Amino acid sequence: MSPPKTETTPAAGEGKNPIQVIERMMKLLDVLAQHADPVPLKQLALETGLHPSTAHRILGAMSQSGLVERSDAGVYRLGIRLLELGSLVKSRISLRDTAMPYMLKLHAATGESVNLGIRAGDEIVYVERTSSGRSSVRVVHIVGARAPLHTTATGKLFLVEDGLEQVRDYARRTSLPPSTPASITTFAALEKELDRVRRHGVAFDLDEVESGVRCIAAGIRDNNGELIAGLSLSTPSERFNPDWAPLVRETADEVSQALGYSGARH
Repeated sequence: MSPPKTETTPAAGEGKNPIQVIERMMKLLDVLAQHADPVPLKQLALETGLHPSTAHRILGAMSQSGLVERSDAGVYRLGIRLLELGSLVKSRISLRDTAMPYMLKLHAATGESVNLGIRAGDEIVYVERTSSGRSSVRVVHIVGARAPLHTTATGKLFLVEDGLEQVRDYARRTSLPPSTPASITTFAALEKELDRVRRHGVAFDLDEVESGVRCIAAGIRDNNGELIAGLSLSTPSERFNPDWAPLVRETADEVSQALGYSGARH
């Protein structure tokens, strides 16, 4: 593919069209983002199709605002101001607001309740939920409800993330108290269960938090790849369908991507 055509002379009235200047600024930022090392002015002009004097003038203004940095050698790289702005954007992204459209989509596809849970110490706290309305069965996963890590599908995701030694510490610290007769109560059983979660990328709660209620959960990761929440589908046991697991996992992946996670999908 041939390189972009470079302006032979600065455009007449250049700088008087704010939209055009912004478009050229974005071209420069995009090119700088593609290079790990600082880029000379001549190369920037070539790759953006801008006249060198045009690129130089816009880069000068961007340097003053911290969007780019210019070294003594006359090469340019992205500036620290972009990092500051990126951190601000990240801090203002709401997990609940981001996840809700995807939760509603999963709810519409299955007709079942969808929960968003986060970790708080040795428990999972449910911070958002879509209600099914299809059953009179009470589901414990209401907003603000808490449940132990080892009994919940979402909690098992976090225990897998912890690793074996921390899981052993958790088992010793909590003594793995049961919530129902189906709850896991021994370290050996928990280790076997977490191995299944690790291999399949989803976790199940089969009547372990509340008798008559089953759950499928998959993890949500932020832009750093950190597990920050679990998205779970809860159903009465008689309607439980394990074939929904790929759909739950796909929905959680979509939320992760919306939060900036770019890692490999399960």
